[in-house]
This record gives sequence, structure tokens and C-alpha cells, in this order.
Amino acid sequence: MTKAEKIDFTITTLRDIYPSIPVPLDHKDPYTLLIAVLLSAQSTDVRVNKITPLLFERADNPYDMVKMSVEEIREIIKPVGLSPMKSKGIYGLSKILIDKYEGEVPQDIALLEELPAVGHKTASVVVSQAFGIPAFPVDTHIHRLMYRWGFSNGKNVVQTEKDAKRLFPKELWNDLHLQIIWYGREYSPARGWDLEKDIITKTIGRKTVIEAYYKTKKTR
Repeated sequence: MTKAEKIDFTITTLRDIYPSIPVPLDHKDPYTLLIAVLLSAQSTDVRVNKITPLLFERADNPYDMVKMSVEEIREIIKPVGLSPMKSKGIYGLSKILIDKYEGEVPQDIALLEELPAVGHKTASVVVSQAFGIPAFPVDTHIHRLMYRWGFSNGKNVVQTEKDAKRLFPKELWNDLHLQIIWYGREYSPARGWDLEKDIITKTIGRKTVIEAYYKTKKTR
């Protein structure tokens, strides 16, 4: 298979498995999505989705959020981890949204990255999922699969994002990044991986990855 054929096979397979794509984090607007994505850093979507209803019951907009103290925010979000940094970030970015943007979330990645505790991945998720602007946020699943599939060298997420944007059509980025995340969780996880169920890697995967998989299986 040529690289182009591998790309087509991947896109078609993902579309067949995930014709409609659920968004992993529960939210109702750009602000609540921004907060949910910020909370998901080094945590799980399941854990975040348990905590955000409690937080958003108190404050689902920047104006109500700044009425709470950093300590109050921290108490609510403790179970998701990194709560000292995240609570300061949530309070700080809420204040900036009020002061600079009339309480609205900006639709520009560069402006989002200026907000406290908002990195490139968080900003990319927000523009993609809240505003439909093409972006390709790379999480651990995408990073792992782009390497397994031979589409990126796996050196770092910055390179993986560049490779993904170069290889996949721009109009598909928003769907694809979510489809790859779901596929990674369900069929191609880091642990407990069963290659027989992972049709994409089995069909187009990097030779060294497949060889290493079978080698490890033999030694068990």
C-alpha cells in the first residue's frame, strides 16, 4: 500500500466505525468546554465529567466563577488532580475573559494560549469543538497511533500534529482527531492491546511495531 492508500484506508475505516462522533467532555458552550478541557489535563474524561456538573452548578460562566475564591474552586475540582494550578487558572482566565473579551471565549488559538493554564492542545480542542474551526489537537492516543500507523516518527506531539495536518485533508481534521481518540481507546490502547481487534494497525501498521507486538506475545 502506498502512503496515500494507507491514509484513505484509515479515513474510511474510522468513518465506518464512527459515523457519528461523540464529544468526550460534557459541556454546553465554549466557556464550559474550555474549563472541562483545562480540567482534563493529566486526568480522565470520565473523572472530569463527574466533577464539572458540581462546578457548573455553582458557576457556568466567567462572571459567576470569579465570585468564588480560588480555594472554593480548588475544593470542588480536587478529584481531577493538579487542583492548585487548575483552580488558579480557572479563576485567572475567567477574570481575563471578563476584562478583555466581555465574558466571551475568543475563537483564536493564539489568544486562547495567552490565558492562564491554557496550552496549545486545550486551545486547539476549544476552537475545533466549540467553533468548528479546523484544528488537530494531539493527545496521547493520537500520538501513539500516528506512530503505530507509520504516519509520524513519534518524537514529540508538536511533530505529530504537523504530520497529521500535512497528511489529512483540512476539512476532516475536526472529525478525525476525535475518531482517532475513540479508536485508540477502544481498539488500540497502550496497555492490553489486542492487534487482532485493531484492524487499522494490523492492515497498515509500522512493520517494527507489529514485529515487536508478536515478539512480546511469544515471550509471555
